[in-house]
Amino acid sequence: MSEAGEARQPVLGLFERGLSLWVALCIAVGITLGHLAPRAFEALASLEVARINLPVGVLIWAMIVPMLMRVDFGALAGVRRHWRGFGITLLVNWAVKPFSMALLGWIFVRHVFAGWLPAAQHDSYIAGLILLAAAPCTAMVFIWSQLVRGEANFTLTQVALNDTIMLFAFAPIVALLLGVASITVPWDTLLLSVVLYILAPLALAQVLRNVLSRRAGTLEAAIRHMQPWSMLALLATLVLLFGFQGEAILRQPLVIAMLAVPIAIQVTVNAGLAYGLNRAVGETHCVAGPSALIGASNFFELAVAVAIALFGFESGAALATVVGVRIEVPLMLVVAGVVNRSRAWYERVTRA
Repeated sequence: MSEAGEARQPVLGLFERGLSLWVALCIAVGITLGHLAPRAFEALASLEVARINLPVGVLIWAMIVPMLMRVDFGALAGVRRHWRGFGITLLVNWAVKPFSMALLGWIFVRHVFAGWLPAAQHDSYIAGLILLAAAPCTAMVFIWSQLVRGEANFTLTQVALNDTIMLFAFAPIVALLLGVASITVPWDTLLLSVVLYILAPLALAQVLRNVLSRRAGTLEAAIRHMQPWSMLALLATLVLLFGFQGEAILRQPLVIAMLAVPIAIQVTVNAGLAYGLNRAVGETHCVAGPSALIGASNFFELAVAVAIALFGFESGAALATVVGVRIEVPLMLVVAGVVNRSRAWYERVTRA
């Protein structure tokens, strides 16, 4: 196993320990600034090439590249070691989560809340929910895994496996589910988003990883130094996104609450499904914990960027993905807490 593949995970810093608080503060700052200085955010929104917003793109690259440097594709050889955990996580990530979110979107947007949501935005809201669930998180999961004392090699290998699948499966899954929902799919923009937000940053991260891995200790040292900047990019992205959507959020707070319902259900159910299945097949707790968190998590950075590229800043799709950012972080912290507190219950079966 290469340097980053050792069973050691990054130490949680100030930002990671208080992540939920920082997210809440950035949301408040973004909404306030968006309300007080809308023209400044309109100017930032206009900085785009081929429908790709440049400020968002730069911040997302700064956010995910340092975390993607932890991905070790050489770890794929170790899939057999925890094959049950990998199989369950893949099942939830790719066969359950995108389709269950599309179903939840149809139930809540088209039926349960249809009378309270703007009819013209129904399709756009569903599109945002689909984008949110179409790919598993590949960056923040390293933090989630550490919170539950997860097996580091499992997390590294699972992320490498998901990234490999994502390169080929993200665009077809999104196109399929949007097509089923009768939403037009702009294939050129969708494929460009895959290249810009999955392929290119992953390739850059792997080049940097290979160069830095040539000297012992250099890779981990570089990642430690880059990690605060990565977290700052996350917080700056939140301020920017909520600044763009500030007026919409203030105008329709009830819409935010309604969009949060299917997202919360999706995260909770998929985490419980992955955790329960791991327990049923006798997988160890240090694998079941990160499996539940990876199974439930969404690649919200990618979802936000693609929603903006496909439908624009003012769209319901962009709003739905931004709501996902607000909901997911505190929910994942709750899931991590449940996983930790239920360890004794979990191991009563796996030890038997």
